Order: sequence, then structure tokens, then C-alpha cells
Amino acid sequence: MSDNRLDIRIYGESHADCIGVVAEGLPAGKKIDMDALKGFLARRAPGQGDWSTPRKEPDLPEFASGLVEKDGEWVTDGRTLEAIIRNTNRRPQDYANVQTVPRPGHADYGSWVKYGHIPSGGGKWSGRMTAPLCIIGGICKQLLAEDGIEIKAHIIRLLEYCDDAMEENSVVREGFPTISERAADSMKKAIQNARSVGDSIGGEIECMITGVKAGVGDALFDGMEAEIARMIFAIPAVKGIEFGTMRECGVDNNDAFVVEDGVVKTATNNCGGILGGISTGMPIVFATKVKPTPSIAIEQDSVDLETMQPVKLKVQGRHDPCILPRAVPVVEAAAAIAIYNLINGE
Repeated sequence: MSDNRLDIRIYGESHADCIGVVAEGLPAGKKIDMDALKGFLARRAPGQGDWSTPRKEPDLPEFASGLVEKDGEWVTDGRTLEAIIRNTNRRPQDYANVQTVPRPGHADYGSWVKYGHIPSGGGKWSGRMTAPLCIIGGICKQLLAEDGIEIKAHIIRLLEYCDDAMEENSVVREGFPTISERAADSMKKAIQNARSVGDSIGGEIECMITGVKAGVGDALFDGMEAEIARMIFAIPAVKGIEFGTMRECGVDNNDAFVVEDGVVKTATNNCGGILGGISTGMPIVFATKVKPTPSIAIEQDSVDLETMQPVKLKVQGRHDPCILPRAVPVVEAAAAIAIYNLINGE
């Protein structure tokens, strides 16, 4: 394996002064489109509509090192990249009633057992920590695009409170995923329905990666699925991942090999562009399962960890009724980091 893989560390907490990312391994001399990077981060930023948390954060990155500005262009300089995002809209007081009471669906109890406290606002398990992930992921997307590799994702399914429009949405397997206008309207309606009763909603995001040549990856621990899954599970709300589309019988599941314009391809792509941990040259396709936002307005049962007595808990604060719309760019970012490391680790 090469030493050109990125070594990434994300730090900070949701209601601390700042959050940030440190990345080792970016090559020098690479131009970074700062406007495009800010636009990518804006897709994940909170406070964008009825389907999002009312918390508003500009999520503008400050680069302490690793990028230099030359003649109006930002260029990597080969040093350690460090980027900071200031938390400008903190309200830690919203979590005063859960300092000793674990919120159902959160990592609070695990944090109490392992570290002796419950973090404010979710701490390092908060979805806020995906903002620094999107900084380095957005940079990786730009570097991969130089080699003709593109990564796009979209929502393919919501769970409860949704009509059948999402199921009718056609997913393009030979090109990038698209979403119909009717499905988008259905998605917004489902999220509003969940919010109206104080609940939340989960679902699935499909990601497609094109332009990866055949032969990238390896078997077992170095396989493409392993690397991609490892990065995708860095997203706090992810509970599952599935590559391609599995059919019940081998005769239907196997993708026949064909030759088109002198290039070996598969007639179908049930394998999702990966066989034996190695890319086939076809689009890499995977679906990520995202759980409903655990912070809901409905009263729930919990316990006080100091008194060991049962309590009724109503979560305070500002939360997304559905995190899938904001998680779409995060999936793209995580996939970009994984693909960058796979290609540069060969």
C-alpha cells in the first residue's frame, strides 16, 4: 500500500467554540475552487427550510494551514491541512435536563459508561461533526473530478409518513441518480407530517460513483466495500449500507460480461460496480440506511443515571425532523474520501 492515503482527524463538539478537521497527505500544487467548496458545505448547513433544524450556522471554513492563496486562487501547499468552522449559534442550555438522563436513540448512555458524562448536544456523536467531514470530502471530490471521477447521491426512500410517490421514483442505474418532482414534493410532505406530530423520519440515500477504472481495490480488509463502508459509518446516523442490488437467484444476480468498443463491461450492474472488493469499471452504486433523528418532541421513557430512577424525558432544542436532505452531501463527502484513499493507496 502507498503512503499517499489521507490521515484524517475531526475534532470539536456541536456546542463548543468550534469544530474542525486535520488532514495529512494532500499533495502540493492542487488548485481548490473555494466557491465550489463553500457551495458544497452550504448543502449540508442547517437552517435551510421547513424540513431542517431552525439552528442557523454559516459553516464557513477558516484554513489555518494546508492552503495558500495565490493571485486569487487557493492552492494546496503540501503541509498538514487544518480547517476550522466556528459554532456561532450555540445553545448548550437546551441540554440542561439531560446531563444525567440519556436520550433514547443517542450515544448518551455509552458516553456515560465510557467517559463518565453525557456531552452537550451530542458531543462528537452529533451530526454537526459532519461539517468538517464535508470540508475534506469536498476537497477530495474536486481532486477526483480532475481524473473524471464524479460522485452524486440522492434520497431514494423515506420510511413513515410518506405516500407512494417515492416508491414510484425511477433510479437511473447507468447514469447519475435523479429524483422526480412528484417524489420531491412527497418527501417534503412526509417530513412536514413527521414534524407536525413531534416525530422524525429516516430513510435511504443512494450514491453513484462514475469514472473509477477497473482494478481498484483488493480482497478482504483492503476491499472497496470495506473502505467505503468504514467512511460511511463515520456519519453518526448511518445504520446500514448495501452495494448494488441483490437478486434471489444466481442466474439473475450474476452480471454477464460483454465487450463494448473494446472495453469489458457487464450487461447489468447488480454487483454495484464491485466484485471481490475490486472495481469492475461500471458505476459504483450503494445505498445508505439513515435512522430517524433521535431527538424528537414526543415524551419518552428514560432513567436518571445518578438516582437510577425512571423518568419521563422531553428533548429540548432545535433538531431536524429528517436529516436525509442534509445527509446527501455528507454521503458524497465520505464516499469521496474513501475513493481517494483507495486510488492513492494502490
